[in-house]
Amino acid sequence: MRKILIAGCGPAGAAAAIAGLLEGAAVRMVDRAKSFRHKVCGEFISPGAVGVLEALRVWPEFANACPCRIRRCILHIGNREKRWNLSETAWGLSRLELDRLLVRKAVEMGAAVSPGEAFDLRGIESFKETLVVACGRRRPQKHGDRLFGFKTHFEGPCDDSVELFFGGSGYAGVSGIENGWTNVCGIAPESVLRRDGFDFDAVVRRSKPLAERLRPLRRRMPWVSTGPIGFSAPSADGLSMNVYAAGDALGFVDPFTGTGIMNALLTGRMAGISAARGIPVSEHLKECRALLRRPFLVSSVLRRLLVLTPLHWLAPCLPAQTLFRLTRARSTLQLADAVVCPEVSRP
Repeated sequence: MRKILIAGCGPAGAAAAIAGLLEGAAVRMVDRAKSFRHKVCGEFISPGAVGVLEALRVWPEFANACPCRIRRCILHIGNREKRWNLSETAWGLSRLELDRLLVRKAVEMGAAVSPGEAFDLRGIESFKETLVVACGRRRPQKHGDRLFGFKTHFEGPCDDSVELFFGGSGYAGVSGIENGWTNVCGIAPESVLRRDGFDFDAVVRRSKPLAERLRPLRRRMPWVSTGPIGFSAPSADGLSMNVYAAGDALGFVDPFTGTGIMNALLTGRMAGISAARGIPVSEHLKECRALLRRPFLVSSVLRRLLVLTPLHWLAPCLPAQTLFRLTRARSTLQLADAVVCPEVSRP
């Protein structure tokens, strides 16, 4: 029986654990955090993630968590906006709840979990287990106007839309999650945040459309922040060639696309199956790149264009449905299955 050690208990790590267990491997998970906690995350789960949750046999648990159904998108660029209906229902669920239910599923299936255990790749040759690294993004270089992320939850009226607010050099997303709460998550340069003394309530009020959207809501928890943030395409740079990377450890896509959780589940599942079957790490990385190359490229270009004030007047003309499709993973679950597990089909 192959033994797998997974660093990270987020969506990518938990997906890798469940996938490995389904392949008959023995799985141990470690995470530096001692308990589940809120993470800076848009908490928007793209429609394509449903197939992965089904393949991981965790869809019933996900549905029982009462995630918010999201059917519409509203894009605010300056004072202009673009509205459209999603072709398929998306979902909103807090990372706290998602992480809990995924790890709980892995434990029920036999995974051993060691919270509060640091993981160090030095001395990797001494490990007897096959390694999957899914413990977050790599730190960016410390130069220029660094980017920081922030998020909180609000109570109050909640609807079935995800709203994106672009203005200046940052952006924020607003969408429903479980319990009728609303998640607000944003990214802004350090210079902008320092201007308000890292007072995120003041930061979000600088956008009139965003301030109006939040006016009937009441913040129910302190702001959570992280940074500096650096975007990166799928790569294993800095990791040993004996390590299967997944999620943000593989590459960090622009959060406004709402594909982060889906990509974590996809690449985590692929890493778990590849590790359990002994598929070469180079092949795993190659297929992850093929899966994610287009959305990383398109989202990177979009982010640079959407913050340019002179282009705000183009907002109503954007081909929203096409852009939404282009920022999803290049293919559906079926391609990921064809890559690492050709005999497995979607339930």
